[in-house]
Amino acid sequence: MMIAYVICTVLAVLPLFIYWRNPYFVGDVLYAVHAICIGLRIHKFKKKFYSLLDSFLDKAARHPDKKFILFEESSYTYGQVDRESSKVARALAAHARLKQGDTVALFLGNEPQYVWLWLGLAKLGCVAALLNCNIRSKSLLHCFSCCEAKVLIAGADLREAIKEVLPSLREQGIQVFILTEHCDDEGIESLSDKIQQASDEPLSPQLRSNINLKTPALYIYTSGTTGLPKAAVINHERVWLASFLQIFAGVRSNDIIYIYMPLYHTAAFLMGLGGAIDKGLTIVLRRKFSASNFWNDCRKYNVTVIQYIGEIMRYLCNAPRKDNDKDHKVRIALGNGMRGDTWADFLERFGKINILECYGATEGNIGFINYAGKIGAIGREHFLIKMSLPYALIRYDTEKEEPVRDSKGFCIEVPRGETGLLVGKIGKRSPFIGYAKNKLQTEKKKLRDVFVNGDFYFNTGDLLRIDEEGFVFFQDRIGDTFRWKGENVATTEVADHLLMMDFVEEANVYGVKVPGHEGRIGMAALKLKENMDFDGNAVYKHVKNYLPSYARPRFIRIQDALVLTGTYKQMKVKLGEEGFNPTVIKDPLFFLQDNTGYVPMTQEIFSNIAEGTLRL
Repeated sequence: MMIAYVICTVLAVLPLFIYWRNPYFVGDVLYAVHAICIGLRIHKFKKKFYSLLDSFLDKAARHPDKKFILFEESSYTYGQVDRESSKVARALAAHARLKQGDTVALFLGNEPQYVWLWLGLAKLGCVAALLNCNIRSKSLLHCFSCCEAKVLIAGADLREAIKEVLPSLREQGIQVFILTEHCDDEGIESLSDKIQQASDEPLSPQLRSNINLKTPALYIYTSGTTGLPKAAVINHERVWLASFLQIFAGVRSNDIIYIYMPLYHTAAFLMGLGGAIDKGLTIVLRRKFSASNFWNDCRKYNVTVIQYIGEIMRYLCNAPRKDNDKDHKVRIALGNGMRGDTWADFLERFGKINILECYGATEGNIGFINYAGKIGAIGREHFLIKMSLPYALIRYDTEKEEPVRDSKGFCIEVPRGETGLLVGKIGKRSPFIGYAKNKLQTEKKKLRDVFVNGDFYFNTGDLLRIDEEGFVFFQDRIGDTFRWKGENVATTEVADHLLMMDFVEEANVYGVKVPGHEGRIGMAALKLKENMDFDGNAVYKHVKNYLPSYARPRFIRIQDALVLTGTYKQMKVKLGEEGFNPTVIKDPLFFLQDNTGYVPMTQEIFSNIAEGTLRL
């Protein structure tokens, strides 16, 4: 009897002891269960190939009348999208003579046709290259040529952009289609009429019989923040892995997901659309993000799941407060890049929403998920990740812009709590496929002889920190961190302090070169809140109190809107190159005078700096 009593007591106390030792134990266990289940599914798909297209076809057969896409005032069921995609496939097979393995570039914005164009191409066994619909001229030709596409399909509103590069496309023998019913431009064929006339009968799976998990499925382009975009090769296995993110968030088949970010990028296409197909969700599709319409759309369509980029969450928090801010059904938010202060503000203002912050690159071989909901963290370490996808944080020299190596030539892993460069081991379980037709850039992302001779690691280019509890925090991007007066300056830290000023809405911090000086000195581009002015004295007092002298922005540039990429990432390289010359920059410029404050930048000050008579 006594033994039974002791056993019951131990069992009763054990959960409390485990929680005391690890309050995230339950989350860790659930994450492990999800990860193992995903691993088993991938193994099953390898034995008998099963693609995201196959998953869609199963959903369409199982519930053809369920709404799949809600767009403006129109709606399309799974059955309708299935039939439309079959018509696309038959039209392109007949008029573009596409066959298995061919690549087709899609050049259009967010609209329902995007979805069934991709599905139609998948039914033919073709690879889709997802072009950024904002690129033009040289960038457009570059993105098109590096994926070796035979066909280009463009949205009706992008006719002029196509005409700019049409001579070059025709020289290459590229067939160009535009989504209209009629087109008089020589060298451009209409496609909408051909799709309407095609049969919607199902296509034979034999048309894609040679495809497996390692076969390329998509080309998704990097943002090009530091140069021309690169085409990341996404195979069918990576399509699945990105689509599985919704599993960790607890998304259910009756959820409704809101997709407003561009479909040409990983977040919307794979994590949003791909995950929705896997779960059989209804999608609310919007052409582009609108802060003023965001919550109205969520209420109108009964949205329960949203995606985000950190900047977007801040736009929502900066929008005027309303009495109905918490009047919505959103319960899950999936995304990345949200600052801790914005995170807390968002929850306070818009209610209890489960935020699943994650980290990863389109082409990368390592990622993290903050399944525990720790505010500000981009993920949490888990032994299953470390075991299956080996990674490390290594010491990095921001001045030399290279990893620090020991006397034997190997990299040095940083201890817990210190910032280091994240690298992921390249191996069978964690491959790095690289970029299409860009061997140079592919090789540049690889680090050799990291811990032993002959090993290879993927260089993420991100500086991270892991705390004592195992939570992972983003610190900065290589190139975003700059060095001044022998000290490293983290741009995100400086930006966080500037955002504490009540008149600052957005802040983009970067380093600029100064003649006669080593390194880069700090500069910030600010967007002010509506009807508010820049207070140079207040900013000076603030940065003086919170930042060391070397980290205080010496120049401030006021902009009406900060320049962003198509995926809402801040542009730093271009701003850095523009520098602080008042004859070049027409935006208001301010200079931090020692012990005075920020004063208007003048040509005299610039000349004195350039000539070295004014020391920084």
